[in-house]
Amino acid sequence: MDALQALVSRVSIGQLTDPAPSGEGLEAMLASALSAPDHGRLRPWRFVLIKGDARRKLGEVMADALRQRDPATPAAVIDREKEKPMRAPLIVVVAATTRPDPKIPEIEQIVSAGAAAQNILLAAHALGFGGMWRTGGPAYDPAIKAALGLAASDTIVGFLYLGTPVRAALPRKPQAQDGLVTTWE
Repeated sequence: MDALQALVSRVSIGQLTDPAPSGEGLEAMLASALSAPDHGRLRPWRFVLIKGDARRKLGEVMADALRQRDPATPAAVIDREKEKPMRAPLIVVVAATTRPDPKIPEIEQIVSAGAAAQNILLAAHALGFGGMWRTGGPAYDPAIKAALGLAASDTIVGFLYLGTPVRAALPRKPQAQDGLVTTWE
């Protein structure tokens, strides 16, 4: 698949199964992340790979964190939270590890991590895998950051759920650029 085809045909896939990206394919996906725009070559990204039984462990951490954030959460909601990491055989947590720099604002470092995440999704798609980018409460929870070995100052930009699509994705509908693109002269 050529680059432009990958860009315009990638869609989020919510139902994923084994096999997960691994070996050379996973290495290629991570290499694509490292080629994201990176002002000052700060490499402001960290990637945490979660697969196998570690997904259950993450589910427990996510459920505990939800209980801490909202003790009144019903048990059924806690149970659903616990199962979220089981939606895909591989999760790549993408975090921005920003640091003060007189020439490179924090927002540029966070956007760079976002670009790295997008590159992973595009590479996965080009290799025949599916993926979905998730955030929500777990992305902003200090307990989850700590459990993943991230610093409190790190920003989780996404949980990338990756695997083999259960069924073919519906093609993306063509989108009009009206109102989205202007020419400034």
